[in-house]
Amino acid sequence: MPVIETRDLTHHYGRTVGIEALDLSVEAGEVFGFLGPNGAGKSTTIRLLLDLIRPTRGRAALFGVPVSSPSVRRRIGYLPGELTLDGRLTGLQTLVFLGRLGGRPADGELHGRRGELCERLGLGAGDLGRRVREYSRGMKQKLGLAVAFQHDPELLILDEPTTGLDPLVREVVFELLAEARRAGRTVFHSSHVLSEVDRTCDRVAMLRGGRLAGVMRVDEVRRASVRTMVVDFGDTPPTDALAGAGATVLETDGARVVLRVPGPVGPVIAVLARHDVRYLAFPEPGLEEAFDALYRDRLPQNASAGRSEPDA
Repeated sequence: MPVIETRDLTHHYGRTVGIEALDLSVEAGEVFGFLGPNGAGKSTTIRLLLDLIRPTRGRAALFGVPVSSPSVRRRIGYLPGELTLDGRLTGLQTLVFLGRLGGRPADGELHGRRGELCERLGLGAGDLGRRVREYSRGMKQKLGLAVAFQHDPELLILDEPTTGLDPLVREVVFELLAEARRAGRTVFHSSHVLSEVDRTCDRVAMLRGGRLAGVMRVDEVRRASVRTMVVDFGDTPPTDALAGAGATVLETDGARVVLRVPGPVGPVIAVLARHDVRYLAFPEPGLEEAFDALYRDRLPQNASAGRSEPDA
């Protein structure tokens, strides 16, 4: 049975739509990306899955039972998008207290899985001995990740897990997600960064205006992505040849060209290889562009009009 399943899941904040008629199915052992810009309904969906708020209509189940069932609590590791911790506790006290809620033995030692996670995330004994109110945003995020992973849950629900982290720690997070997949765990990874789910996920769902725009495999998203390429030439830009290779010239400034490449980049690269290229960059593709290529006609025209979700 699916680890996560929703049917017609809907939540309204008064007259404002948070989520509308969401149908999802996430299988065991899958790393599932949940994408959308801020305000699309990602956090609302997660709060419904955790039974923190109740649906206006529809239903949600985890491990085949309703999300309101207490039996699912210890099987979940959760990192909220807006992490709030008790500043009076030390880092270690926080891990121990929340670990008990997750079913870990009631010990206060920094060993085993807990110690390994803290070491990998860069939380030393000195850091864990300090009160959380003294932590930076990045340190709080690392502590939240350790809390979510420390009891080896069957399902990880992670809302923007790399927020506030430096590049080295982000790599550790990607490693932890890959290890969870290999161990047969299920990961529900909410993000607004396409490149992150490209690295970590098997399938992705896209929310737009509180509605599901589509679900597809990551390789399909990659093919659908419209890439922007910035090139500085050492000679005259070969705009005609680039257009013949499938690129659209968006702007030119002397020897600098900005290209839109909706299909394979190979033919464009072949053209560039025949010229003196001084600089080449691929800015991050937009989420909307990637999904619009396949789903622009599948949502009502007013799906995102006049909408302001209270909780992102």
